Amino acid sequence: MFLKKNNDDDNLIKIGALLIHAAKIDENYTSEEEKIIKEALLKISSNKKNIDEILVKAKKIEENSNQILDFTREVKNMNIKSKMEIIETLWQIIYSNKDADMYETNLMRRLGGLLYIDNKIMGDIKEKIKKKNS
Repeated sequence: MFLKKNNDDDNLIKIGALLIHAAKIDENYTSEEEKIIKEALLKISSNKKNIDEILVKAKKIEENSNQILDFTREVKNMNIKSKMEIIETLWQIIYSNKDADMYETNLMRRLGGLLYIDNKIMGDIKEKIKKKNS
């Protein structure tokens, strides 16, 4: 739904890598976080059959990258509604363990700036997800 059918899997892989990066930033990548990531990728993918392959590639890209700029380009090009859904997914990943550490909070602050999302909107989404997961 976020990506057009004619887009290749590379965009989806980069979005997956961003989500995985958020999940791994606290050095505790859980099966719950992976489930959230997979559900998000399924939601935005036009090709549901190769989602596991996309997830494997996204993990590899995330492991071999030391910056998030490559991952954010795809999200930056999305419409505002789709960006908000990605931001919600990122907060769901972070609060899947009921808490956000300073690295996760810093990542989201950086992403808000990179994606041109207002601090108030970021805070509202954060609070919505925080309440939902408490």
